[in-house]
Amino acid sequence: MGKQAERLAKRENRTMSELMREAFRRYQENSASASPTMADALQLLRADARRRGLDKLTKREIDNVIAQARREMAARILTGRSKQ
Repeated sequence: MGKQAERLAKRENRTMSELMREAFRRYQENSASASPTMADALQLLRADARRRGLDKLTKREIDNVIAQARREMAARILTGRSKQ
């Protein structure tokens, strides 16, 4: 890959440093656009909770729902059943 990069840099009359900076810049741009930010993920979770009517639960109710889901998951794992 290094040899390919050197040939490309030479063909485009650029330094390896310039080529690497551009590659890194493009990588960052693609990574940022491909994956949601934490704020985006949180916004999606909140919207889903509102749609399901879960946005009004108390902390205790949320803890109970989580505990129940974990118990069900553990039971599926113990019995060898996959998620249905």
